[in-house]
Amino acid sequence: WYRASCLCNLYFPRDLKSAILQGHSKTETDAIVGYIGNNKERFAELMKLFFAGEYRVTQRAAWPMSYCVREHPELVKPYFKKLVQLLQTPGVHNAIVRNILRLLQDISIPKAYHGPLMNYCFTLIEKNDEPAANKAFSLTILDHLSKQYPDIRQELQLIIRERWDYETPAFRSRGKKIL
Repeated sequence: WYRASCLCNLYFPRDLKSAILQGHSKTETDAIVGYIGNNKERFAELMKLFFAGEYRVTQRAAWPMSYCVREHPELVKPYFKKLVQLLQTPGVHNAIVRNILRLLQDISIPKAYHGPLMNYCFTLIEKNDEPAANKAFSLTILDHLSKQYPDIRQELQLIIRERWDYETPAFRSRGKKIL
């Protein structure tokens, strides 16, 4: 935290949007995460930028958003509905999908979103042209949900076995853990 808070002074211009537009590196992401911490108002500002729809801002806000939620999962609770709706919106950039899925794999998902997320993740892992990270995160989400819904476990294992020869090392690594 100390390093990230020191970086805030280096990387923070006047406001969060300016900081997000300043660059897109791990160092800058760490600075934004350090600035936000577990502050609900600052996180709300980040989410407002994320949902604003301005391509570059949304894309760059996605990375620190997922890291903030990893450290403080309670911050995302008010935004579940909008996140799941965004996942299901056609044409959403892969970076945004990747970061939403990344944060969802690490937290407890409210029951109301289990069904839509299972459907989304199953559809995603069956696609040929989906990026490896999106598939890997989807596998983890489905694996976690299968503990509450054991009926999906067989389907998940079947898809992993069917796709095994055609998938990336990331898919096979996650799939091996599930199998």
